[in-house]
Amino acid sequence: MTRQHPVEIAIVGGGCAGITAAFELTRPELRGQYRVTVYQLGWRLGGKGASGRGPADRIQEHGLHLWMGFYENAFRLIRECYAELKRDPATCRIADWSDAFVPDHFNGVADWSPDGRWSPWTVQLPPFEGLPGDPGNALPRWTIGDYLARSLELVRTLLATVQEPAPGAAPEAPQPPKSTGTPEALLETMSRLLEYGRFATLAAVVEALGLMEVALATLRRYPENLLIRFHDAVVTAVRGQFEKLIESNDRLRRVWEIVDMMLAIIRGALRFRLLTDPRGFDAIDDYDCREWMRLNGASERTINSAFIRALYDLTFAYEDGDLSRPRVAAGQGLRAAFRAFFTYRGAFFWKMRSGMGDVVFAPFYEVLKRRGVRFEFFHRLENVKLCDPAHLAPGERPFVEALEFDVQAAIPGGGEYQPLVDVRGLPCWPAAPDYRQLVEGERLEQEEWKFESHWERRKVGTRTLRVGKDFDLVILAVGGGAIPFLCKELMERDPRWRAMVERVKTVPTQACQLWMNTDMKELGWSHAPVNLCAFVKPFDTWADMSHLATEESWPRPPGALAYFCSVLQDVPEEERARPAFPEEQHERVRRNSVRFLEKDLAHLWPRAYRESGGFRWELLMDPSAPHGESAGEAGEARFASQYWTANVNPSDRYTLSLPGSLRARISPLDNTYDNLTVAGDWTDSGFNQGCVEAAVMSGRLAAHAISGAPKLEEIAGFDHP
Repeated sequence: MTRQHPVEIAIVGGGCAGITAAFELTRPELRGQYRVTVYQLGWRLGGKGASGRGPADRIQEHGLHLWMGFYENAFRLIRECYAELKRDPATCRIADWSDAFVPDHFNGVADWSPDGRWSPWTVQLPPFEGLPGDPGNALPRWTIGDYLARSLELVRTLLATVQEPAPGAAPEAPQPPKSTGTPEALLETMSRLLEYGRFATLAAVVEALGLMEVALATLRRYPENLLIRFHDAVVTAVRGQFEKLIESNDRLRRVWEIVDMMLAIIRGALRFRLLTDPRGFDAIDDYDCREWMRLNGASERTINSAFIRALYDLTFAYEDGDLSRPRVAAGQGLRAAFRAFFTYRGAFFWKMRSGMGDVVFAPFYEVLKRRGVRFEFFHRLENVKLCDPAHLAPGERPFVEALEFDVQAAIPGGGEYQPLVDVRGLPCWPAAPDYRQLVEGERLEQEEWKFESHWERRKVGTRTLRVGKDFDLVILAVGGGAIPFLCKELMERDPRWRAMVERVKTVPTQACQLWMNTDMKELGWSHAPVNLCAFVKPFDTWADMSHLATEESWPRPPGALAYFCSVLQDVPEEERARPAFPEEQHERVRRNSVRFLEKDLAHLWPRAYRESGGFRWELLMDPSAPHGESAGEAGEARFASQYWTANVNPSDRYTLSLPGSLRARISPLDNTYDNLTVAGDWTDSGFNQGCVEAAVMSGRLAAHAISGAPKLEEIAGFDHP
């Protein structure tokens, strides 16, 4: 017997994971089997990726959002979304995904030099073949052996840059490793080199590494003892070559830190038998990444290098936001680094040409509306209510009986809220709701209702959705930090949910954006526009976003835009319950920002400071002043014209990948509950890190759990080692 009516699906949360699930479940090829409603807190979609247009149509983000070139699932879906949307390029400046994203090859880390100064270490990362999300392109399924062989290739390349060429000759690129014939002959050659210890020069070391590269790429049965001994002999030789060179040479020191890190990773993979362990990188997730590299021979200099710091800073990997407790699961840390550096396509980073809300969530909203998806804004979930276990028949699985919401605002006549605004032909999300569309909107605006705040408890009503009447299936796609507040019944009844909440921790983050009336060169930055990490706290990450200046509506466009972000140290849970807490944290980030400008930014922008000392506050553009320039507040008070945010809402907190925590995550494929699946970067998605790609993978898995589509093999990276 076929079902006559479509399956009613309630998706709670309109971030990356929830919107992905809605997109997958309403594909035309599913022929309307599922009718989807998205329930969303406040007035806009996006979750941690939400953005809004403020004064002068300024783009105001939750933080710095860059997409990485290995985000195959995220790019595949956004490209399909734009193709279906079919915007007219004659009337809309962002009509295609290629208008929305621009490749960004110039990146760097802030390096603390032994001579006691911060200096940028920048690099132009080359474009790799293809584009992320290319259709019909079977991606190679990389093994750990492939990654290690590629790592050795990188080490050989770096060492080749250190070798002194003959007078008048250009440095030679390392040649591909030479084949030594049969596997037996290869092992014999390696054994002979070990016996005679022929690693006296860098050229000999490079050749020896080539042999290891061939071994890892071709040998099916790895003689681990021989490989480790060979590896250790090579490391000893390399260290001897470098130690006398690096103290007074920053370039060689940086090369050595990368080489030392890669060699430690290779040694660890051999020692921990990752090449043959069916768990792959997951086998070492109980270790912290730094701890694991130290166990495998990485020096303290390398452990504390700018490159390693960047791996932690980019993922806010500080337990409780405590800078003295950097922690990330070693397996996931390596998986992320290998995918980021070895599998990106087109460019390492891709920048958006507007706010993330404008180029990602507005197009998805428009496409989903055309497909018939209904959006219920101003719905704050209060409880996921489970059925009474006493009423379950033997063998019957528990299920969600009801979803209990507070309704934050009403629409006259029960109509749908229209959330987008037009910014010179581009549909965008505003930074505040359109009160004109709300019942008693003028009063709500005057009383300053904060619809996106966890601490705002005012409401205009309640609404309870019941299974069989209002929904059949639920996808819980809220932020991971909100689970303890919304899923008390699940936590009370299910020890797995309790363990997940206890072990899969989240942290608050902070961000600020600056609009400057002069360009970066005038501020003292002599390099190209950059994405830079591992700088001094409180803002360790900076991106030059000046390309967005003309996207806003200033009388005279800013000369430079800069986005900063970092982790924010947590406070005890009891303090977070106080109503004054969010405003206190907002003020805390303001103070952090002012202190950062007064002192730390001088290392990057020396000309932004007076000769007598002190930041030149008049450089900041004020959207309320004529032309945004010299008029308005003076001195430090002028910072009030900029934008900053303390991301302390439970749903806005960043999900960590702490050692020993990943096995506690719950998969979207889990079928413990008959009508409930989960989606978000806090779930077990195959790439367990807080990022757009993880959320999209999780949303696709949730859709698969319900419909069988997409197929698991179509979710890029889900089967990653």
